[in-house]
Amino acid sequence: MHSAVFLIEFGAIILALGLLGRFAGRFRFSPIPLYLLAGLAFGEGGLLPLGASEEFVAIGAEIGVILLLLMLGLEYTASDLVSNLKTQYPAGLVDCTLNALPGAVAALLMGWGPVAAVVLAGVTWISSSGVIAKVLGDLGRLGNRETPVILSILVLEDLAMAVYLPIITALLAGVGWAAGSLTLAIALGAAGLVLFIAVRYGRLISRFVSSDDPEKLLLVVLGLTILVAGIAQQLQVSAAVGAFLVGIALSGEVAEGAHSLLAPLRDLFAAVFFVFFGLHTDPSSIPPVLLPALALAVVTALTKIATGYWAARRAGISVKGRWRAGGALVARGEFSIVIAGLAVTAGIEPSLGPLATAYVLILVIVGPLTARYAQPIASYAGGVLARRRGVAGTAEAGAAVPAPRGTVETLDGQDAGDRS
Repeated sequence: MHSAVFLIEFGAIILALGLLGRFAGRFRFSPIPLYLLAGLAFGEGGLLPLGASEEFVAIGAEIGVILLLLMLGLEYTASDLVSNLKTQYPAGLVDCTLNALPGAVAALLMGWGPVAAVVLAGVTWISSSGVIAKVLGDLGRLGNRETPVILSILVLEDLAMAVYLPIITALLAGVGWAAGSLTLAIALGAAGLVLFIAVRYGRLISRFVSSDDPEKLLLVVLGLTILVAGIAQQLQVSAAVGAFLVGIALSGEVAEGAHSLLAPLRDLFAAVFFVFFGLHTDPSSIPPVLLPALALAVVTALTKIATGYWAARRAGISVKGRWRAGGALVARGEFSIVIAGLAVTAGIEPSLGPLATAYVLILVIVGPLTARYAQPIASYAGGVLARRRGVAGTAEAGAAVPAPRGTVETLDGQDAGDRS
């Protein structure tokens, strides 16, 4: 009987996620907020709380995080990462400063303590690579001049995760400075070693994993990823970091083949992960934190736009491209939820989970809108401001120097004869 209930519950969840995904696809927006809402509906205090399948959903959610980071690592080669570190690190520093600081300050102002401040800083810092990549594709901007700048910032954020996740893992575990420093040293050493091996011996690793049979390739890559993720977690580093490093180590045809094979699994278990996060958030706990989440969303949307604008300006992009770059970076999503999920599991602050849920729900909806309309709105506002300045300047000039007889004045202060 327990097995039958489990199958019914889990089947209903997957079916509901599929229908929600189709609904989101029809209207061309990210399904992440719908998945979070589904988790709220199935969790404690929701419309239909789960029972038999909750434990399996928890395991599926952990696999979802691993696959999200693996697929992210497959997007980049080690040489690309090294090159981005050398050329775009100033943009990464600006990104971290402008977007992590509001989250840390907000946590401290609410009296949550330094550990929660570090966690909320990560929630507000990291943009959603998945949502942004999809939006850029939908808008036909993958070939735009500002797109490499956007991708460079996302890559630097992903690299920073390899350092950040071990830090918060150690903080949430309550270990001392010595143990925390050792954990960070292990994480940095592992990341550096994997990058070195990937640069020097990436072809050999890919050749070892490679297979013409899709089934064997899928099993080897998936098995290797979960094994490394488990070892990383056992070393108190992070399963997500381990999966990310495996993705970086693979390159060429192997990475492309693994990406196509794992994409459906990633989508399935990532959706389960968002549902799982929603399951552990009581819907009644969201209204009290809605105003702080909205304020934080407004502030960090503006700081992300400023980050993209500055980075694109530094790269010599036109003004319109700068606004497009800034607007594209606003969306938060999977990584913000991953970071908040670690804190929720550790139980450091009951309101952190609801705040992160509301925050992500707001920005995952607003993000595609800012990507589409930030540049047109900025151009329109700039045009209005320029016209007002022109009218004001004309009035001042006209008051100071009367126009000589025989000329016809125009709104921009030029003579009619000067237009020829």
